[in-house]
This record gives sequence, structure tokens and C-alpha cells, in this order.
Amino acid sequence: MTQPIIQVEHATVRRQGKAILDDVSFSVHGNEHVAIIGPNGAGKSTLMQVISEEIHPLYSPKTRRILFGREKWEVLRLRQHMGIVSQSLQYLCNSSYKSWEIAISGFFSSIGLDFHHQVTEEHRTKVEEIMHRFGVWHLKDKQMNRLSSGEARRVLLCRASIHDPEVMLLDEAVSNLDFPSRREYRQTLEQLDQEGKTIILATHELSEIIPAINRIVVMQDGRIVADGPKQEILNESLLSLVYGTQVYIDEREGLYSAWC
Repeated sequence: MTQPIIQVEHATVRRQGKAILDDVSFSVHGNEHVAIIGPNGAGKSTLMQVISEEIHPLYSPKTRRILFGREKWEVLRLRQHMGIVSQSLQYLCNSSYKSWEIAISGFFSSIGLDFHHQVTEEHRTKVEEIMHRFGVWHLKDKQMNRLSSGEARRVLLCRASIHDPEVMLLDEAVSNLDFPSRREYRQTLEQLDQEGKTIILATHELSEIIPAINRIVVMQDGRIVADGPKQEILNESLLSLVYGTQVYIDEREGLYSAWC
């Protein structure tokens, strides 16, 4: 079997003495799609930030983080392989920058453009191509803080896709989206699947898990408590136990929904 492109071994992250990620090991192979679910405080976002090197786990002789076959990365180079969309990133980008400026800033791993960023014609051509692909070129001159949540998410997807990365890390990416925007977002995930991206998705919303995502990881109290095929993991007894309340699940045409 081929080596994983994402490999985290025995990662622990503490805040104020509490383990918010507790000896977690997690790996993903190329073209594999994974959804990470679990209640608030389970450690989903922290695991995503460890993968993206936004957070570093505590040192231990057993701890390893191997990304695309390497243990050491310069962040700018890593971002060429890994696109990130998150609720916290959208908050940072909720500014007077124009949509195209946020999208093109993915080349520089910045939020918007500054005087020292050297934007080339090649950069401009690429951002126009990507914004057309995600259906937001008509919003190019609109300020980010004047976009709807759904429009802003698609602009962030453009920013994340600017280097044509192998992996897309999507953390709580449908939060605050209405039903039509969620449908558009699912269509975008399906587009990423068709483009051959590896998708790692952290979510509260089972409806965000497109049919192409076949592996589910369940987290609770900083640990992975279940990891396996979607049909086995998305069951009412397991999720009720993890969430501490009765959870009901429905499945229609490959899409799942859950309620209490």
C-alpha cells in the first residue's frame, strides 16, 4: 500500500493544562476523502490546525507529523500543497478588501494585498480563471464585508485553490450558510472531487458530507473514538453515545442528515 500523504502520530495539544488533542494518530492517503465529526470541543479544529501546521503538538519521542513525505516544511511552500477554508479564516477576511484581492492573496499566504506584494500578470490570469470556475468572478470588485456568507466561502475556496493544491482542508465551512448556499457548497465539494483533490472535512453538518466522502472519523474529548466506512460509522447508537443525547439519522440519495 502507498504511503499516506498526511500522517500525524501521537499528537497532543494542551491549553491551560488541558489536553484538547490527546495522543491522536491520523493519516490520509492521496485521493481519499475524510469527514471528521464530533461535538463542540472534541478537537476537530485543533487536529485540522495540526495538519496545516498552524498549531504544533507537544514534543514527544513518539510524535511525528509527516506531510507529503516530509517532516519539515516552510509554511509558504506547504500552502502550495494544501488549501485551507475555515470559519476563523472567513472572520479574518471579513474586511474592505475586494474579493479578487482576497483570492489572489493566496499566492502570498496573506490576507489581502499590501505594498510589498508583487502581483504579476500570471497571478491575475490565474485568479480570473479560478474565480470563473467557482462562479464568483462577477463579485471581483465587491468588498468581502459586503458579500453573503455563501459568496464569501466561495471566494475563500478560490484563495485556497490558487496553487492547485493536492489537499483541501475544510473546517466548519458551511457554518451560517442557508439551504441554497449549502447546496452550492456541496456542488463545489463534488467539483473538487472530480478535480482529483483529497478532501479533509471537519463538520457538524452531516448534510455537508457528499457521497464521494466514504470515511468518517468521530472525535470526542480530544480523541478519535471511531474511524471507518461511512455506512458503519453514521449510526444512531454511536452518535447518540458520542453526543450524549438521542441522535436520529436519515439518509436520502447518499446524503445524510441528523437531529436530536
